[in-house]
Amino acid sequence: MRVLVTGGAGFIGSTLVDRLLADGHEVAVVDDLSSGDRANLAAAAANPAFSLFELDVRDAGLAELARRWRPEAVCHLAAQISVRASVADPVHDARLNVEGTVNVLEAARQAGARKVVHTSSVAVYGRPPVIPVPGDAATDPRSPYAASKLGGEIYLSMFRALHGIQGTTLVLSNVYGPRQSPQGEAGVVSIFTDALLRGAPTVVYGDGSQTRDYIFVDDVVDGFVRACGPDGDGRRFNLGTGVQTTDRELHTLVAAAAGAPDAPAFAPARLGDLPAMAVDPAPARQGLGWRPRTELLTGLKATVEWARSR
Repeated sequence: MRVLVTGGAGFIGSTLVDRLLADGHEVAVVDDLSSGDRANLAAAAANPAFSLFELDVRDAGLAELARRWRPEAVCHLAAQISVRASVADPVHDARLNVEGTVNVLEAARQAGARKVVHTSSVAVYGRPPVIPVPGDAATDPRSPYAASKLGGEIYLSMFRALHGIQGTTLVLSNVYGPRQSPQGEAGVVSIFTDALLRGAPTVVYGDGSQTRDYIFVDDVVDGFVRACGPDGDGRRFNLGTGVQTTDRELHTLVAAAAGAPDAPAFAPARLGDLPAMAVDPAPARQGLGWRPRTELLTGLKATVEWARSR
């Protein structure tokens, strides 16, 4: 199969590229390298089945590229991923996440691609009344980022109805693992890991009771690979564990994996942070044959070892 991966130089995207190549597929990456890292694709670059195109997903040349390369499936991961950045500049967020997604969908249509796998976020659920969030939960976006991600889902559905191109949306909980940058707001595992290995101070916001659902990157990648096939057409699936881990518990686990003191500082809770989040992965088991396989401690140890090797 020929698979086009947007944002393929990023943390999740490059891990997906490696998995697709290992499975024997041909892979093309579209990435403008504004946040992705070419070093993430070092192993892939040695494979003759791999191609890299340094291009913004909003670029008018994307359609021509796709027509020439003719992917069977497109995994769309390129995005602006910061909630706070979206609040500060909602126009920029919409241009990347809505305009960029529409351009990817149109390129896929012109290329005759069979399917687009779209990346969404738990942010689309807002403050859900039930946790773990069920697969059929109502959406309630409360930030420009969440709205733009939901907008991408709507356009995906529209392209399926209008043009017959298949689509699956994967809603990701808190993904962690090797290659995740400690720069940014979403990667608390990488932030803790980086600081603890350097002997730098760490900070827990609020009283440490806020919870998140942590899913290892290899498990997420397995969901993308499965979604590239015919299963799950026209559906949205949550990729998470359904297990809540508090910020304080997470710090203890990362500190243990790093062999560092478990002594974070505490700071006031940040405005807008959700008190709790986890998603129900059961529909993904039924619709994709997918399930999370990596225990949190196992994944944390792998992440710390990768960071230590750097």
